[in-house]
Amino acid sequence: MKVEPPGPEAQKIMDRDKRFMATTNKVMPVVAKRGKGMYVEDVDGNVYLDFQSGIAVNNLGHCPPTVVKAAQQQLETLIHFPGILLSQNMEGRLAEELNEIVPGNFTKKTYFSCTGCNAIDTAIKVARWSTGRPRNIAFHGAFHGKSIGALALTASRTNYRKGFMPEMPGVLHVPYAYCYRCPYKMEYPSCDVYCAKFIDEEILSKFIPPEEVAALFVEPIQGEGGYIVPPKQWHKEIRKMTEKYGILEVADEVQSGIARTGKWFAIEHFDVVPDIVCIAKGIASGLPMSACVFNEKYDIKQPGAHATTFAGNPVTTAAALATLKTIKDEKLLDNATKMGEYLMKREYEIKDKYEIVGDVRGIGLMTAVEIVKDKKSKKMDMDTRNKIVNGCLKKGLLILFCGPSSIRIIPAVNCHKEHIDKAMEIFEEEVKKVQAECKAACGTV
Repeated sequence: MKVEPPGPEAQKIMDRDKRFMATTNKVMPVVAKRGKGMYVEDVDGNVYLDFQSGIAVNNLGHCPPTVVKAAQQQLETLIHFPGILLSQNMEGRLAEELNEIVPGNFTKKTYFSCTGCNAIDTAIKVARWSTGRPRNIAFHGAFHGKSIGALALTASRTNYRKGFMPEMPGVLHVPYAYCYRCPYKMEYPSCDVYCAKFIDEEILSKFIPPEEVAALFVEPIQGEGGYIVPPKQWHKEIRKMTEKYGILEVADEVQSGIARTGKWFAIEHFDVVPDIVCIAKGIASGLPMSACVFNEKYDIKQPGAHATTFAGNPVTTAAALATLKTIKDEKLLDNATKMGEYLMKREYEIKDKYEIVGDVRGIGLMTAVEIVKDKKSKKMDMDTRNKIVNGCLKKGLLILFCGPSSIRIIPAVNCHKEHIDKAMEIFEEEVKKVQAECKAACGTV
């Protein structure tokens, strides 16, 4: 680190952006200049070890050579051809590849777009069209996007929804399986996943008729809500219920998919096959692309009923094909599993040593550490969490906020042990420092 961020050049750019750009959620004073592999350099010459991965987008690290080459070649050949009207060669190839890796031994159809919320909006329309039903179920803490359709399903922060009523009607939210903070004050496994059975026994018998529910939207591992990993039994019970009532299950794999958890999709860890899978973020290694993949019997058989100009863009499609090939060729599913086990081992070691680390959870390289006032009370501590994240940033480690009191630690799936060791060294230094400051200031730990 050459200068504490924001450096002078970064500050100039941030001031300009504030003047000319619409209000966004830029919470970290980093202005990137270039990236390579696990590292990113800012405009002032600081170099960061990136354990944000572009919010689980740069699953192959920054500027992976195979993807860069594929995109460059396509840029020289054909940049745009409107897939909603005409055909181009690679769109169908990518759909065929996704058909192979998305769970389910049935033929699938794929709709391409640009963002995660586009994929979610597609799933909403597919479910409505194929079932003729008006309602949907989603979960407390869910994040499915901020478009006016996806926003109705999102329930992670009130400021996302404030001022945007009326929302899409017909969405009911129910508690997610957050075992560390069970909303029913029970404990797993003695609870027998009551939070799943509650939906059938209470919601669908007393609040909404199941024959009116088109789809249940679920993140296999809840993302922005806190990287919450539910029990396998919970997912199985949810799927049992959706099949019972003919409700389509939509797995939102926008953040958890494309090798992040050591499998192509996180839902595979739970031995469940959903009806619809929504994909984005890591699919094209940083180029804007998303996909909604579903059982072919749910296809909207009305040409033009759902379409977008940039669907299946040749350059992003080339990047996506190269991304999938690289994951296969370099055996990165195995690497994500192996490095994920090592990363969580290091995180658990830190948890055992420090009172402010309440919980560690994750699968593969999708991990989180929850910061608390103390282990006994489990009281959330956003301020302490923020101090740790910002302290790591000043030492050259990029990690990310998550949920009310947690930290996402999500390196690229081709990371190595030395990357993890360095990151955990910086992370533990900050945890130790902030805990000592808390103890000196208030004597709570």
